[in-house]
Amino acid sequence: LMQRYEIRIDGQLSTTLTAAFPELDHVVMSDQTVLYGPVVDEAQLYGLLTRCQSLGLRVVEMCQVPE
Repeated sequence: LMQRYEIRIDGQLSTTLTAAFPELDHVVMSDQTVLYGPVVDEAQLYGLLTRCQSLGLRVVEMCQVPE
């Protein structure tokens, strides 16, 4: 069952960094970047968070959003 998630990252991500998340769309706010899109399961969700960590990104908030 696919769920939609938002992952808020501290700072404005470069094009190179947003390209590291091809399965998600993104929007850059003044001091945050929001990655969002469908996540198929918990394993994919943890994979996304691990990718954030390995790239040195600071996750401010992560939440499930309604369809």
